[in-house]
Amino acid sequence: MAEGITIVEDITKRREPIPSLEAIYLISPTEKSVRALINDFREVPTFTYKAAHVFFTDSCPDALFAEVGRSKVTKVIKTLKEINVAFIPYESQVYSLDAPETFHCFFSSHRSSEKGKIMEILAEQIATLCATVKEYPAVRYRKASEDTCTLAQLVHEKLIAHKADNPRMGEEPDKARSQLLIVDRGYDPVSPILHELTLQAMAYDLVNIEQDIYRYETPGIGDSKEKEVLLDEDDDLWMQLRHMHIADVTKKVTELLKNFCESKRMTTDKANIKDLSQILKKMPQYQKELSKYSTHLHLAEDCMKVFKATVEKLCAVEQDLAMGTDVEGEKIKDPMKLIVPVLLDSAVSPYNKIRIILLYIYYMNGIKEESLSKLIQHANIQNDSNIIKNLQNLGFPVIHGSLGGYSKPERKARVQETYQLSRWTPILKDVIEDAIEDKLDRKLWPFISENVTTINAAPAVSARFGNWHKPKTAAEYRTGPRLILFIIGGMTFSEVRCSYEVTKATDGKWEVLIGSSHVITPDSFLDDLKKLDQPLQ
Repeated sequence: MAEGITIVEDITKRREPIPSLEAIYLISPTEKSVRALINDFREVPTFTYKAAHVFFTDSCPDALFAEVGRSKVTKVIKTLKEINVAFIPYESQVYSLDAPETFHCFFSSHRSSEKGKIMEILAEQIATLCATVKEYPAVRYRKASEDTCTLAQLVHEKLIAHKADNPRMGEEPDKARSQLLIVDRGYDPVSPILHELTLQAMAYDLVNIEQDIYRYETPGIGDSKEKEVLLDEDDDLWMQLRHMHIADVTKKVTELLKNFCESKRMTTDKANIKDLSQILKKMPQYQKELSKYSTHLHLAEDCMKVFKATVEKLCAVEQDLAMGTDVEGEKIKDPMKLIVPVLLDSAVSPYNKIRIILLYIYYMNGIKEESLSKLIQHANIQNDSNIIKNLQNLGFPVIHGSLGGYSKPERKARVQETYQLSRWTPILKDVIEDAIEDKLDRKLWPFISENVTTINAAPAVSARFGNWHKPKTAAEYRTGPRLILFIIGGMTFSEVRCSYEVTKATDGKWEVLIGSSHVITPDSFLDDLKKLDQPLQ
């Protein structure tokens, strides 16, 4: 609104004409978007808008550009530019290529004729990300997947082209050690399925958060009001809390709120949502700060409500199956005894039952066809049963022996103290740590290219702006090596958390950037799996 933007609309949907206003089009140069642009200025005498300022998010193909040139839209175009928006900076160490449809392309039994073209696009996007952060990394991939090898080769070729345009790329001190790792979602089918109990992952799994917006009811005089809050890195409290275990979150918010009140010479015995409304009446000048505490107390409370009602009883079973051991470290002797009560419980949702069945199959390393049929029948999930079999498309043997010599990755022994319901560590954390320590098996994770950048060259100015969009001082520019990950088929919030944890553990010597076609939650992952045996709509 401050910039004079009165409305934001989706070009693919029907819109009311506003012939008195000029329109800014931020669109991808695809046939669908370009045709929608042309159609907005097809009708005479009244066009949909007074004029058009067109910004393509990538270079526009010649055929589509010619189509624009032949249309009436040329009479009203005031701006026509191509801007390179190859990736979306989701968080300070997280990027998305915003291409969730590629999951179906890579893993569906209905093979897409567009797959080669889509891989080219993804490769260019990943290479552009590397160029944007001034990296010319050595490229590695997980060997067991043909797609990771092909994509790695394509990215390497695109990086060479970027390097030709910018010879200084990747020549800062220590950049010779930077690596790009390409892995597929099938490498860790467990992390997208488990109930994760750190705040960000838990909230996106259990609470209705859309487009990163959290909605909740606030008590008002006579009526409650719905409040909308964007969960992003402009909220310093969210930054502190998002990777904390839910058991610690309320305690931390309460402690921070108490400190805040004391700093303003206000006293509060017990900081909770009820007290906050009282504090706010006494300190209206601090409404913005206090509303943040209110938001995160509400969010933690909403998570805990769902957890206590339906999730808590599932978590112990999930952790035992994922780990293969109980809380004492003893091997699970009778996994069927663990899962049957859950499958027979009518209060457990179909998707939660499917999550348990998939974890049981993971523990067993695949099961017989007749065993699967019995589990589906016991759980009464016939309508969604294709989700289970479709996991096989990711390279995991749902039916025992169906994919030959499958073996689970070897896991690191982790002895640090953790909560009993949070013992699982995403497999990618092992990979990230090994890559940084140069312990990653080169046979299982081969290089397309070793980095041969000279590290004695004079350092160039880094093009990376910290937090992607916030300027930093010269002293804060990143000159150390980076490990950049790309996951084919979606990344989880637990894997995102690991990238920050490992960066912190290196005392900032390394920075881990993690990205994918899209961010997934357990429900969205199961939704994606469900569609794999159907043609893409």
